[in-house]
Amino acid sequence: MNTSEIGTIYLEDLEVGMSRSITKVIDEHAINLFAEVSEDRNPLHLDQAAGEASIFKTRIAHGMLSAGLFSALIGERLPGHGTIYMSQNLRFTAPVRIGETVTATVTVTDIIAAKGRVALDCVAKVGDTVVIKGDALVLAPSRAKS
Repeated sequence: MNTSEIGTIYLEDLEVGMSRSITKVIDEHAINLFAEVSEDRNPLHLDQAAGEASIFKTRIAHGMLSAGLFSALIGERLPGHGTIYMSQNLRFTAPVRIGETVTATVTVTDIIAAKGRVALDCVAKVGDTVVIKGDALVLAPSRAKS
């Protein structure tokens, strides 16, 4: 993790096309923690036999575990600290298997300065395979309001 990217990019400093990424290995430990916190104990995520009986032929990670990387990016890197989520749309396009590395990226697509809002494109990949795509709308911190 590049800690120099953590903090706040104020509304006044944002530009369309700015992006930030984060990469995480989705391992057994993360899946178990997510199951505990979310209370989503679907056997598809936790039981090998259930995974093997599924269309995926193996256990897969919770989709929202990987989607949580968008929250990390928005709250920590772009726009960063002080950002308020307004909406998030997601489409899960491929599974994430245990041990795979997910790279999530958010990119500024629009800035509605008068309302303090920022639209973001959200994409998560395992290698070259898109596993999640969507968009988010956030209220960005502003120097004028701080």
